[in-house]
Amino acid sequence: MLNISKTQNGNPTILAVKGRLDTITSKKLADEFEELFKSGTNALIIDCASLNYLSSAGLRVLMMAQKRLSTTGGSLIIKNCSETVYEIFKTTGFTNIMQIMT
Repeated sequence: MLNISKTQNGNPTILAVKGRLDTITSKKLADEFEELFKSGTNALIIDCASLNYLSSAGLRVLMMAQKRLSTTGGSLIIKNCSETVYEIFKTTGFTNIMQIMT
C-alpha cells in the first residue's frame, strides 16, 4: 500500500510517500506525477520519511519523473530517506544521478 500526501504552497510541490513503492503501487505515484506535470509543476520534493520499501518499479517511476523535469529545467529532490531506502538508491547508482538526501 502507498499513501501520497501533497503540499502545494507554490514551488516546489512536496509529495510525502508512505508505505511501499513497488510494482503494484508505482502506478499511483506515476499518475500523481502526470497530474502535477499537466498542471505545470516543475519542481518536486519527494519526502520519503515514511517510505519503507522501494522496488525497481518505483525506481523507474522516479527516474522517469527526473528525466521529464530535467528536460524542462525543473528539479526533483528526494529527502528524508531511511537507511534502507538510501542504500537502494546508492546500490543502484541513483545517488549519482539524482539529488537524494537522507
